[in-house]
Amino acid sequence: MELLEKEITTIIKEIPYIGTLFETYGIRPQNDSVRLGQYLDTLTDEFYEDIGIDRSQLISNLVGFVALADQQPAFKVNSVTIIGGHDKSGKPEDKTITLHVGSITSIVGPTGSGKSRLLGDIEWLAQGDTPTGRSILINDATPDTNLRFSLEHKLVAQLSQNMNFVMDASVGEFIAMHAESRMIKNVEQIVGEIIRQANLLAGEQFTDDTALTALSGGQSRALMIADTALLSTSPVVLIDEIENAGIDRKRALQLLVKNEKIILIATHDPILALMAEQRMVIKNGGIHKLITTTPQEKSNLVALEELDTKMLALRNRLRSGEIIDNA
Repeated sequence: MELLEKEITTIIKEIPYIGTLFETYGIRPQNDSVRLGQYLDTLTDEFYEDIGIDRSQLISNLVGFVALADQQPAFKVNSVTIIGGHDKSGKPEDKTITLHVGSITSIVGPTGSGKSRLLGDIEWLAQGDTPTGRSILINDATPDTNLRFSLEHKLVAQLSQNMNFVMDASVGEFIAMHAESRMIKNVEQIVGEIIRQANLLAGEQFTDDTALTALSGGQSRALMIADTALLSTSPVVLIDEIENAGIDRKRALQLLVKNEKIILIATHDPILALMAEQRMVIKNGGIHKLITTTPQEKSNLVALEELDTKMLALRNRLRSGEIIDNA
């Protein structure tokens, strides 16, 4: 087997992130120039008993890891198309809407109107098999059945209203584990950049040593937005009620768009709604209409953002214990 004939130093040079896997299994040769097969032959039965697998299983795992590292994405998602189904009363939606990479679409409507159901249809790549009867196409084609139910290659990343961590790890450890699972070579660099971007979004500073469980709701949401933008391979991002997260909404959307995501936001916030190029209006469980944001609405957005900036400044003063006597 080719892998066993290579020197360990050569393997690490060709696949830098395999060093983490070596550490996990306790592979620490005194001489890196030894061939991997020769080194494994020197390990005792007690060693294999300690790691819970035998020599052949260890080799199989290493080979599988290398094969996964060599895999290339099967395809690039350029568009997602929503083929209308029907509303709660059975009335046909009679709409086909195509969303492209780098686009932002808001989803608006009263509470209970069906915004989350639409997000769910997209997340599950519905094929007429959900209560709405909608179908979702990827790059103008029906997605492969295996892709719909794949855990490794999810096309959709969803950021929900409530995001709480229960994992006993620091922020840095969490991001590093995600980066390593994605076969990222410059783990330390990406960890630093994600934390930097998250701090820009949240305003409330934290470090790589901060425990995940110590993060506030806004910090948690900021961390996951930065992680999704910079590490997630999912091309579609569904965001539910980002306005309640206490983060810089505009910067968050810019970060996601910059990294070629298709963004959909379920929102009641007029600022977020008008930041999008278009908005779907949901009524009685169906897509009632699709509105392209007008130039006049974009002008109004500037005034709304000025008001929002003033409100944010007041919130920060309250948090700092100031007296609001000159609002």
